[in-house]
Order: sequence, then C-alpha cells, then structure tokens
Amino acid sequence: MELAFTGRVIEWRGPAPYYFVPVPEQESADIREVAALASYGWGVIPVEARIGGTAFATSLFPKDGGYLLPLKNAVRVPSGLSAGDDVTIRMTVRL
Repeated sequence: MELAFTGRVIEWRGPAPYYFVPVPEQESADIREVAALASYGWGVIPVEARIGGTAFATSLFPKDGGYLLPLKNAVRVPSGLSAGDDVTIRMTVRL
C-alpha cells in the first residue's frame, strides 16, 4: 500500500524529545484496513517512508484511532525539520 500526504511535525516531550508526523484521518483509515496483515505486535505498522530525497524505514505508532510517523533525528535534522513545520511524506506500508 502506497500513500502520500502532508502533515505537521509535532514534538512529544518525554524523558527525551521525540518528533512525529500524524497520519491524516483518511490515510489512517486506509492503513487500518490492512493493519492485521502488517502489524508485528501491539499495533505498530512497519513502513518505508520518504521525505524529499531521504528514505527511511520505521514503524507507525497507533494513537487515538490514527497513527504517528516517527521522525528520527537522522532524518529530521538533515531535512531541516522542526516542530510546526509542514512536510510531504511518501510512504509504503510493508505487508
């Protein structure tokens, strides 16, 4: 399953800051349709994502009926992304 969307980078404050992009409602609904095939435990969904020229593998986190795409510093910093920035993401759900 391939998806493309634009979302806003959010910061999650915990013991260390983490950055995510919430997956929009329609794309989250599409992902939920294949979640049972894709998830390898506690609802996380493995994906391959691309922001600009940077491709990376990660797993979506389930949150409030939707999903959050984690942005590692190795992806976020070279792309110049901070909390509040809008970013376009191309993503493939690995089944």
